[in-house]
Amino acid sequence: MEKQKSYIGYFIFFMKLLVPSLVLLFILRGFLLIPVPVDGNSMEKTLSQGDMIVMEKFSSIKRFDVVVFKLPTGAIYIKRVIGLPGDAVRYENDQLYINEKRIEEPFLEKNIKKDHETAPYTTNFNLSDLTTENTLPKDSYFVLGDNRRMSKDSRSFGAVQSKYILGKAQFVYYPITHMKFIAR
Repeated sequence: MEKQKSYIGYFIFFMKLLVPSLVLLFILRGFLLIPVPVDGNSMEKTLSQGDMIVMEKFSSIKRFDVVVFKLPTGAIYIKRVIGLPGDAVRYENDQLYINEKRIEEPFLEKNIKKDHETAPYTTNFNLSDLTTENTLPKDSYFVLGDNRRMSKDSRSFGAVQSKYILGKAQFVYYPITHMKFIAR
C-alpha cells in the first residue's frame, strides 16, 4: 500500500512538470518560434534545400533580414529584404544602390567568390524598370534570394506587402551540421 502511494506521488509530480511544459512548448511553437522548411536553392550559401529554420513574427523588419512570406498565390518563399518602404532600389555592375547610396552586401561574398562566370551575379535593374514606381510603396519590401541567378524574387513578382510577411528567419536548427543563427 505504501509503495502504491509512492507511485501516485511520483505520477502527480511528473504531471505537474509535464502539463506546464507542454503548454509552454505549444505557445512557443505556435506563436513565437515557428519551424519552417527551406524548399529550393534560391538562398544558397545562407540556407540550403532541406534546412529547417525557426521563424519569429514579432520583431520589426530591417534591411538584410531574411523573411518568410506567403504570396496571394499561396506560394511560400524565404528571401532577404533589400529595399524598405520608401526606398529607391537599383543594381548596376553587381553593386546595390539604395536611394542612390552604394550599399555593401557582405552576405554575398561566399556566393560571388565561388562563382566562376564572367556574367554579373545580379543583373542590372532599376525599381522603376520592374514596377511603375520610383520608390517602394508604404508597407512594401523588395526581396532577393542570395543565389541571385537561381532566385524567383521581387524582380519577377514585385514588392512584397507587409501583410504577406509571416515572420523573420532567425536560426537553422536542422540538420545539425548546418546549425547557425541567420546573419543579416
